[in-house]
Amino acid sequence: MNLTERFLTYVGFDTQANEESGTTPSTNKQMVFAHYLEEELTELGFEEISLDENGYLYATLPANTDKELPTVGFIAHMDTSPDCSGANVNPRIVKCYDGSDITLCPGTILSPVQFPELLAHKGEDLIVTDGKTLLGADDKAGIAEIVSAMVYLKEHPEIKHGRIRIGFNPDEEIGMGAHKFDVEKFGCDFAYTIDGSEVGEIEFENFNAAGAKITINGRNVHPGYAKGKMINSMLVANHLISMLPENETPATTEGYEGFYHLIGIQGDVEKTTISYIIRDHNRERFEERKETMRKLVEKVNAQVGEPIVTLELKDQYYNMREKIEPVMHIIDIAKEAMQEVGITPAIKAIRGGTDGAQLSFKGLPCPNIFAGGLNFHGRYEFVPIQSMEKAMQVIVKIAEIVALR
Repeated sequence: MNLTERFLTYVGFDTQANEESGTTPSTNKQMVFAHYLEEELTELGFEEISLDENGYLYATLPANTDKELPTVGFIAHMDTSPDCSGANVNPRIVKCYDGSDITLCPGTILSPVQFPELLAHKGEDLIVTDGKTLLGADDKAGIAEIVSAMVYLKEHPEIKHGRIRIGFNPDEEIGMGAHKFDVEKFGCDFAYTIDGSEVGEIEFENFNAAGAKITINGRNVHPGYAKGKMINSMLVANHLISMLPENETPATTEGYEGFYHLIGIQGDVEKTTISYIIRDHNRERFEERKETMRKLVEKVNAQVGEPIVTLELKDQYYNMREKIEPVMHIIDIAKEAMQEVGITPAIKAIRGGTDGAQLSFKGLPCPNIFAGGLNFHGRYEFVPIQSMEKAMQVIVKIAEIVALR
């Protein structure tokens, strides 16, 4: 099975995560895929294969040299986003893309007008959706690239390498992927998540992240007799939302700029719940944003004259940069690997987070490398086959460079 065949097989598994489930993995269908991967790795002859009850799968490619070397890991996640269905994925390959519109299904067009990144892949073979589901390149492309790279190393013993560990985890898309990842059992000096986007990406900076849940308890009475009595929780929610800076949202920011992102509202007159995510690369500014949210809640309560608004704030992850800077040689290794396979490294900050951020704070330095897919989490997702091949080559080259240092 080659890289493309492997990827097309993997996306046939529905592994959509569910942030409401409270279990690990959050959906049993992720475990179905994990068992498939466990069987595949066994058939391919890998060692120290283990799949735990939470859906974390680990395996080893033993060293083929007696030289004392660090153990390097490669990690990808099995789940797909809750934002779009991952059931009955029906991919197709657009051979030698010519730069024109791609009709995914009637009324759904993947066009370079809306998605200009397509034009960077003219002449390449694109795997696209049928316009009804996401594709799952995030992150089944990463899994396929890691497994294919390990198979390549097994088949080419002339490429010397140390002990390599691979890890596939559930629930990255709901921020839980690293929570039960057993860093001690994984046993690596450092690792890379293969979960980035465009070719050349190396990411070791990410947002500091928190979630905010605001609950507003109103008071409902007959509207004909409501004066001085009714407190419409939805109107209070609207007022609170309007107090946040309108130019600090995802749609108005870029680069290192942080934001407040309203992700959900549910309510009626008596009770409304608002959900936000808070993001900033700068730790001090991140703390200021959380304090802003606290003060807004206090202010609204003071305006209403009753403590009807409550706030739950929960930190989700932190900027991994502080954990990577002391071991910057692992970034140098990735850069060198890319250059040796003809890729220009593109170091950039993630406007989001990865499992690697949480793993870095658990003691496993873990920057992120491209997997090649684009337009994640929706029906316009696609991945060039040539980008997946480049990612696989980079993994192989990293293993080789570690052995040569």
